[in-house]
Amino acid sequence: MNMLSAEEITRIDEEIALVPVRKAACIEALKIVQDKRGWISDESLAAIAEHMGMSAEELDSVATFYNLIFRKPVGRNIILLCDSISCYVMGYEKIYAQLQQRLQISFGQTTPDGRFTLLPNVCLGCCDHAPALMINDELYKNLKTEELDSLLEQYK
Repeated sequence: MNMLSAEEITRIDEEIALVPVRKAACIEALKIVQDKRGWISDESLAAIAEHMGMSAEELDSVATFYNLIFRKPVGRNIILLCDSISCYVMGYEKIYAQLQQRLQISFGQTTPDGRFTLLPNVCLGCCDHAPALMINDELYKNLKTEELDSLLEQYK
């Protein structure tokens, strides 16, 4: 089994201490392990579940519900492209087409060099500045296709 590190256990236990029911910290536990490992493997999920006092199936149902918990390997940089109605109306299709052409991948795929994973996102919360995307923790609004190449070059 892919055991949790001492640091991961300490951080998870700190989160558990903040909530009245141990299982209530399961999302934070998943995020802690994903921060270190990049994604949640079946082995990691089983180790987290055991530590949380949950079944692996119960934890997996939580993990697969949240779109920012990754159950398969992802690239170093995660691109979340907003596909809400506002972004759609304001040019989402052109942005998506440009990303597909530039990166040679579609939604759910990772570039062969492991640099980018492209994912759809229902809403990034900036409808008044559509179209928008997020790369890792950086939000980009009012996008134009001609800006995408220089934007992507910032991420190695």
